[in-house]
Order: sequence, then structure tokens, then C-alpha cells
Amino acid sequence: MNKTTRAIAFATLVGATIIGATGCSVARNQQTVGSYVDDAGITTAVKAKFAEDKTVAATSISVETLKGTVQLSGFAKSQAEKDRAESLARSVKGVAAVRNSIVVRP
Repeated sequence: MNKTTRAIAFATLVGATIIGATGCSVARNQQTVGSYVDDAGITTAVKAKFAEDKTVAATSISVETLKGTVQLSGFAKSQAEKDRAESLARSVKGVAAVRNSIVVRP
């Protein structure tokens, strides 16, 4: 499987997971259905960028989005990987802010 196919498969998997959880967030009145769909798209796009970038371990970093703010958490092998993940997240259309809580763990 080539890199592009893996990225698409990963993004699809993340998208399916997000769609399965749609009711939870909207039911708690955290956001409207429209903004939830936008946030789900942002999360999927960020994870797809991680999957395409060979310097970021996409499976070690979690991405959550609420009202355009992306929350990154998990582990990175270096400060450079942590910074790259933040940079990739900021480059996604619709991202208002990024909170980078990734822990560098060699």
C-alpha cells in the first residue's frame, strides 16, 4: 500500500469514527450540528496531514477539534516532531487555534 492510499484509508477510518460519535457532543449542547461537522472535517484533515508526513507519528498523536480549536495530545519522539505536528494542524483550512499538549518522550 503506498503512502497516499494509507493516508486516505487512515482519514476514512478517522472520519467514520467521528461520525459514529456525532450524537454525544451535539447532545451535550457543546455546539451546533453544523459546527460539529466542520470540526469533524478539520480533525480528519489534520490526521490525514499527519499520515502523509513521514516526520510525524500519526498514531501517537490524538487530535480533537471544538469550535475550530484543535487540541493535540499524545507523544512525540522529539521537539521537532511536536513542532511539525502543530505546524501541520495550523495549515488546515478552518483552524482557528491550536493547543499543543504533545509530550516529548524519547
